[in-house]
Amino acid sequence: MIEEFLAARGARELAHPGGTLLAHLGRTRDALADWGARPALQTAGFAHAAYGTDGFPHALVSTDERAVLADLLGAEAESIVYSYGALDRDFSYPRLLTGVLRDRFTGRESPVEAARLRDIVELTYANELDIMGHSPHLRRRYATSVKSRLGAWSAYASLPAVEALERL
Repeated sequence: MIEEFLAARGARELAHPGGTLLAHLGRTRDALADWGARPALQTAGFAHAAYGTDGFPHALVSTDERAVLADLLGAEAESIVYSYGALDRDFSYPRLLTGVLRDRFTGRESPVEAARLRDIVELTYANELDIMGHSPHLRRRYATSVKSRLGAWSAYASLPAVEALERL
């Protein structure tokens, strides 16, 4: 059902490294499943760009439609999707391990619980590793910085995610 919803919102047509956004979303979910992520995080992986992200500004769903997405994904998965999509990367990435993040939609800075921090890190691993794996150009250009950033967060990632990063 979520696949049809995101496809109807344009995910099947949006270009993304490795084909389309919809294909990327599926691969992100599959990586999380392979790593043993719980169902809510897998579901969030499939919809992680629904609100767009700081690195992919093509929103499929408005933040005014959070209830619609929550009905489709479940409240926990939608909350992860919102947290991931709302992440102001320039502010939050350097401060991620301090547990203070900025919401790019509201501009608010707030503490994040350790469990949500782990979700954001795991989802970021799955997202970035898929992109690096499907774009030789981006891999050549960004692999070193991605490895460095994600490696710094490895205490919050699963062992399978860290091992996947080591193979990059």
